Amino acid sequence: MTNNKNFPTSKLISVNGVELEVFEAGQENKGGPIILCHGWPEHAYSWRYQVAPLVEAGYHVIIPNQRGYGNSSCPEEVTQYDIEHLTGDLVALLDYYGYKNAVFMGHDWGASVVWSMALLHPERVKKMVNLCLPYQVRGEKPWIDFMEEFLGEDYYFVHFNKQPGVADAILNANTSQFLNNLYRKNVPAQGPSEGMEMINLANATVALGEPVMSDDDLSVYISGFKQNGFTPSINWYRNLNRNWHLLGEVSPIVHQKTLMVYGEKDVIPPLPNIKDFVPNIDVKTLDTGHWIQEERPEELNQMILQWLEK
Repeated sequence: MTNNKNFPTSKLISVNGVELEVFEAGQENKGGPIILCHGWPEHAYSWRYQVAPLVEAGYHVIIPNQRGYGNSSCPEEVTQYDIEHLTGDLVALLDYYGYKNAVFMGHDWGASVVWSMALLHPERVKKMVNLCLPYQVRGEKPWIDFMEEFLGEDYYFVHFNKQPGVADAILNANTSQFLNNLYRKNVPAQGPSEGMEMINLANATVALGEPVMSDDDLSVYISGFKQNGFTPSINWYRNLNRNWHLLGEVSPIVHQKTLMVYGEKDVIPPLPNIKDFVPNIDVKTLDTGHWIQEERPEELNQMILQWLEK
């Protein structure tokens, strides 16, 4: 189910041992693929404002609901959501369409998958655009251990790993309320709160700030998570330490031309020394929060298209 009349209808494609629900536009531009990767807790539909401008610019736009989302497969086994599987799905998608490589664009967790594509399958990535989430440096300690040390056991990444099932159940019980509270902009600054942030959002009866999207658009997300529950998508987080080990074998330098766009009001901080790891990067910012492609679609589209053209 999608509500935007310009958003393509989906088809199920069998790749890499799963079925992915894929939304596709601009088939007439075959030969110029761009693959858009959504974040958490999102949906392919989060790219609805980017489709028409990209098609007009000559791109064959391919937007998967990644494994665990929408009508795509939701494997039971936690390790089926590690970075080898997530990037493997995209490699298999390229193979399905007969493409050697593509431009990849990712937001949030989708950006993490795109960064990893460049590390694990560099020959399949032509250029990259990543929103909000910068390159993640692989430090001395696995990521969840590192986060627990610095951010505590209530930090949601850590909580998802240390208390499996707890948050999932609360988010599942409050799906509409959680997503409505999460997809907000211009939220007044809050002091540090006790407990786990995502559980607090799921339980909050008053939404702060202003909605990022219409109720109609939000209903696409709500129905997707009511269908699958949150466990499949949260399993992405439960592989962070595993991913740290998997990425230990590859060079940490990304050589592709990359555009990184930060939201100035986002809580995710920029990586100051990103050029050390991504030498061919252009860094831009927009006056927006985390839901960048929905909050500021026109400015973002213009920025992306200008960068892709040069």
